[in-house]
Amino acid sequence: MHLNLAAPEGAVRLFNGVDMDGWTKRDGSPAVWRVEDGVMTSGGGDIMTEHRFSDAYIHLEFKCPHMPEATGQARGNSGVYLQGRYEIQVLDSFGVGIPGKGDCGAIYDQFAPLTNACRPPEEWQSYDIVFRGARVAPDGTVESQARVTLLLNGCVIHNNVEALGPTGGALDQDIAAPGPLLLQDHGNAVQFRNLWMIPLPLAGSDRYEPTPA
Repeated sequence: MHLNLAAPEGAVRLFNGVDMDGWTKRDGSPAVWRVEDGVMTSGGGDIMTEHRFSDAYIHLEFKCPHMPEATGQARGNSGVYLQGRYEIQVLDSFGVGIPGKGDCGAIYDQFAPLTNACRPPEEWQSYDIVFRGARVAPDGTVESQARVTLLLNGCVIHNNVEALGPTGGALDQDIAAPGPLLLQDHGNAVQFRNLWMIPLPLAGSDRYEPTPA
């Protein structure tokens, strides 16, 4: 598991652990999620970062509440929207034998996780996400959709999956533009901590520069 993974040098710290500085609601008004002891708890509407990104490596940790009387999408539900457009489902899916397109770790309603790597509710879990934004030509032609590689609790559950396009509830459809990290408030008290990202270049160097002797 990748819990309490320290942000490396050069990372963008998305959550300061003290307040909601750097976050807003969808309409741009101040975010109102409760913050205590380095943890934010969902409530009061979806929130998103003021920081916008294209390609990135993203780390975050989450904890679903224990809701034994609830079932399906009513059980510890939230979501992590990459660029505000592509939802990675957060849900208490512990014990589900074959996870589906709505279970924890799914690219919501598009791709089910390869395996169920969930821990029980009320335990911290980690997402490590390698995100490659959509590639759009100057004339608007979509050359490739966004791609996602995702580890849940250190286990690969998506291996370079190409999204079908923005998922339901997306902030917008402008897939060529940078976007925020958006966290969904689905009415359940899901908690988050240790959110940071490393911006990635859109492409590596096209030449080799030997180290000087």
